[in-house]
Order: sequence, then structure tokens, then C-alpha cells
Amino acid sequence: MATPEMMSEIDQIKTFKDFLVQYNKLSELCFNDCIHDFTSRTLKSTEDKCTVNCMEKYLRMNQRVSQRFHEFQMLANENMLALAQKSGNPS
Repeated sequence: MATPEMMSEIDQIKTFKDFLVQYNKLSELCFNDCIHDFTSRTLKSTEDKCTVNCMEKYLRMNQRVSQRFHEFQMLANENMLALAQKSGNPS
């Protein structure tokens, strides 16, 4: 049987794994979109700007989706509570 400490550690590992998946997705997406010149070990200024813009757009989009999801969840919870109160179930 898993103890609360073990569950917390498992949750932390899952959270970190999810973070790494998102980070790798972002890296691959921006790399494929922005890096085109493989003749040099350094980034061109256009590639650098492109990767920064790509990252910022992705993070803003992710933040906005999270915000909308949170708003949707709040509305759904309010609707469920109202429905439960209407039907006479206080829980």
C-alpha cells in the first residue's frame, strides 16, 4: 500500500515528466520552425529572434489555454452546484 509520502513523490515525478514532455515539444517545434542553417556552430540573429518569438508565443498560448480551462471548470462546478441545489441534493 502506498503511503502519502510515496504518493507525493509519485506526483512530483509525474509533474516533472509532464514538464519535460512539454519542454521537449516546445524545443522540437521551435527548432524545426526556426533553425535552417547548419553550416555554423552559432545561431544567426534571425534564428535567435525566431526561437525567442516561438517560445514566447507557445508560453502565452499555453497560459491562455490553462486560464480558459480554469474558467470552464469554475463554470461547470457552479452549474453542478446549482443543479444539485435545485434537485434538493445539498452535496
